Amino acid sequence: MATTKSMDDVIIGLEIHVQVTPLKTKLFCGCDADYRDSPPNTHLCPVCLGLPGSLPVLNEKAVTHGIMTGLALNCEIPEVCTFYRKNYYYPDMPKNFQISQYDKAGGVTIASSGYLNIKLKNEDRRVGITRIQIEEDPGKLSYPGTIDKSAYTLIDYNRAGICLLEIVTDPDLHSPEEARLFLQKLRAILEHLGIEVTKEGAMRCDANISLRGGTRVEIKNISGFKEVQRALQFEIKRQKQMKKMKRTETKMQTRHWDDERRMTILLRTKEEEHDYRYFPEPDLVRVRVSPEMLEEIKQTMPELPEERMQRFMKDHGLSEYDAGVLTSSKAMADFFENAVKLGSTPKTICNWMINDVLKHLNQENIEINESKITPKLIISLLDLIEKGTISGKIAKKILVTMIDTGKQPEKIVKESGLLRISDRSEIVKFVEKVFQEHPGPVQDALTNEKTIRFLVGQVMKMTKGKADPTITNKIIKEKLDEIRNSKDI
Repeated sequence: MATTKSMDDVIIGLEIHVQVTPLKTKLFCGCDADYRDSPPNTHLCPVCLGLPGSLPVLNEKAVTHGIMTGLALNCEIPEVCTFYRKNYYYPDMPKNFQISQYDKAGGVTIASSGYLNIKLKNEDRRVGITRIQIEEDPGKLSYPGTIDKSAYTLIDYNRAGICLLEIVTDPDLHSPEEARLFLQKLRAILEHLGIEVTKEGAMRCDANISLRGGTRVEIKNISGFKEVQRALQFEIKRQKQMKKMKRTETKMQTRHWDDERRMTILLRTKEEEHDYRYFPEPDLVRVRVSPEMLEEIKQTMPELPEERMQRFMKDHGLSEYDAGVLTSSKAMADFFENAVKLGSTPKTICNWMINDVLKHLNQENIEINESKITPKLIISLLDLIEKGTISGKIAKKILVTMIDTGKQPEKIVKESGLLRISDRSEIVKFVEKVFQEHPGPVQDALTNEKTIRFLVGQVMKMTKGKADPTITNKIIKEKLDEIRNSKDI
């Protein structure tokens, strides 16, 4: 597919590191993988520390998850894959090497040669997946202050040895927006596979970016889709500025994204592959993936976002856009399906979720499963609207409180005095007041029905949206008829 020249000038490839969160233990030892919120350096053993005499044992379920991810990304799964040692000295790696996989010098990774399609402004783009490899996570480094000015570094090895899937794309992305869309779609797939990527540090991204003809820069460990987009936008501007100033960088760089200062910072010139001195891991045998094992995994694959989207369109009559938004997050899609089971029409639920719930969640920067809203609560809210207890406008205010507090809508209505005014005699008083305060529009409404909307709006404003609009409209028309009849006499 043809791309614009401006897009061609930017070349982006991603390396996404995903923790396999369903695993109970680390990749090569029996240490508890649930390390979050634990005191530093308490989930350790001789194996994940690389102490003399310790031997790694591969977590079999890690292989299963690697294959499932490969199948979900349309990859080829080899009959045999191997583990290699990636040698480097860095404080976060206690062994001074990382057990990973390698796709050169006879090495074979768990999956390769796949793709993922994304949609950008109604255009389908195919992003190639170079490979997926299984490897162990390093420890976590913390820097008091900023990374470039910190006086010392703190190391927590609890994370060291956690199972990672590294997903490497081809350099097929040409804009920060494309990178964000790719990551969003990948996240939805991983969530449907049972991998909880919303946990802190569970999904991190290294972005490789260059301008055509320029030297590649790697931006390390970016968390969050918006941060990836911002980091790439900054780096494009920086590289263009360097090019304009004719200050060409001859060596590949590794840079850090400072999300507070919104800038990348030089860490070091990037290592070449030969610097890592890859060689086969002598303490692990080759992994064989039998046809029977592969078929069994295929049969247990869950429904993926693309399939779920098509089902939403077919079963619930949703548009491609609506179904795509709902399935962009497993939690959002699950919420929708559970709400549909409880009642109301799918389209009504969808509209409220996309136009109102999602809007507030984005403002708060949280996922739907991190909020207090439940499918039962939103159905209760829609029931109140259908019964005429509250107006749609009032419901929008109540919804925000529900998301933040988890309170029942009926309780919020009573506590806030938001019940709809449907008593005719009470609405008549407000209509009469509006007629007194706005004689000009009343005269206009006698000959122009469009002006009636203004008068209805004034009543709604006066009652803070609580007056029943149907009853209000009817009373206003009756009052106008009375004025016309009096003039005829």
